[in-house]
Amino acid sequence: MRSTLLRISFLFMALIQCSWAQPSAELPSTHEFLLSNGLKLIVREDHRAPTVAHMVWYRAGSMDEINGRTGVAHVLEHMMFKGTHKVKSGEFSRLVAAVGGRENAFTSRDYTAYFQQVERSKLDDVMKLEADRMTNLNFDDAEFLKEIQVVMEERRLRTEDNPSSLLNESLMATAFMSSPYRHPVVGWMNDLENMKASDAREWYRNWYKPNNATVVIAGDVDPKVVLQAVEKYYGVATAGELPVRKPQIEPPQKGIKRVEVKAPADSAQLAMAWKVPKLHPGKLDDPEPYALELLAAVLDGYDNARLNRILVKQERVVNDVGVGYDMISRGPELFMVNVSMAKGKKVAEAERSIRKALRDLVENGVHESELRRLKVRILSDQIYKRDSIFGQAMEIGTTEMAEFSWRDIDLILEKMQTITPTQVQEVAKKYLVDDSLTIAVLDPQVRQSKPVNLEGK
Repeated sequence: MRSTLLRISFLFMALIQCSWAQPSAELPSTHEFLLSNGLKLIVREDHRAPTVAHMVWYRAGSMDEINGRTGVAHVLEHMMFKGTHKVKSGEFSRLVAAVGGRENAFTSRDYTAYFQQVERSKLDDVMKLEADRMTNLNFDDAEFLKEIQVVMEERRLRTEDNPSSLLNESLMATAFMSSPYRHPVVGWMNDLENMKASDAREWYRNWYKPNNATVVIAGDVDPKVVLQAVEKYYGVATAGELPVRKPQIEPPQKGIKRVEVKAPADSAQLAMAWKVPKLHPGKLDDPEPYALELLAAVLDGYDNARLNRILVKQERVVNDVGVGYDMISRGPELFMVNVSMAKGKKVAEAERSIRKALRDLVENGVHESELRRLKVRILSDQIYKRDSIFGQAMEIGTTEMAEFSWRDIDLILEKMQTITPTQVQEVAKKYLVDDSLTIAVLDPQVRQSKPVNLEGK
């Protein structure tokens, strides 16, 4: 797991209060509109290829679920392909493929999103389909019973049969006490086993409203033409009152936490996670999240970064190392270090090596030249992402779902460039401490071979 190195890009949009207002003249390539029903539309022009990415983002993810119904956001994502009054179950994907497009959907802790990528002349075709299922989803209990089995099998394959996923699931459940981030996006198996079709329908009625949605369209398009089409298809959806979102503030951690997971695996694994601050909308002058982002890059932002160089190449105590931190999210954040052990090495050795490397950084700091190279890398990564129409739409959507304004993006990148080595050193010293640390260890078990059926031989 690498540091995200910012999930935002050089995207500049003008906030428009009325759907007929004109975008800012000084920012001609990206346009934002607000429909009368509360739906936000963002259009990103990119005329380099005759294609377009069409995405619908709902600010409703696993963090909005309640105990006993974990996984329902992801289940509803599956059910969105099971038919409307006009489109039969299974027909949605076939119709997108028929116009030469590709499509999919994904659920996260913070949101659920649906997308299609098509040739520009087919945009209306997929927009009509997506707008239809925003308001007219219609699946029966039989379809739900079949699909919930698919979701449970997905959980078995991706989590219960995957030692790394099991370790991460236990880590999150241990690190967080109150925050819904403690629940897996796919849901707990017992909740899936007891889920009803009515649970998915209720989730749909609660959250799938135009005033909880953002439509992002990027590619070879005319914003005025796109606006007319969006008003035609999405403008008929009726706004509604959304459920009250409870803050569920995570209480302060008051000491180190440890959890051990026993599972069939080839090698032991270690995950260390510290509670750290994130960037807040309206508080972009806070230097700490930027410094933490750069700290993650110092430790694991390139092939010869500190932890990889020390633990993998020099000491050879682990096979691989990853550092993760997201400075932008709806919920609380962790600064994470994950390693898988080299053959014959113990987890305690890796923990000592990680602590030693962090202690060295705290005591001796970061070189200015090292930080300068990482800042250049961040900028080059952002420019590279702009080569992808789909990537541009993704970054717009993820930024919007975290309740940041597009107008913050330029300032965020500028702030990142001002962070000093001393500030990186200070956040390491302040936050990478035991009082906010959770440690998860995977104890590998011998894989059981399946019995051979010799009957009839």
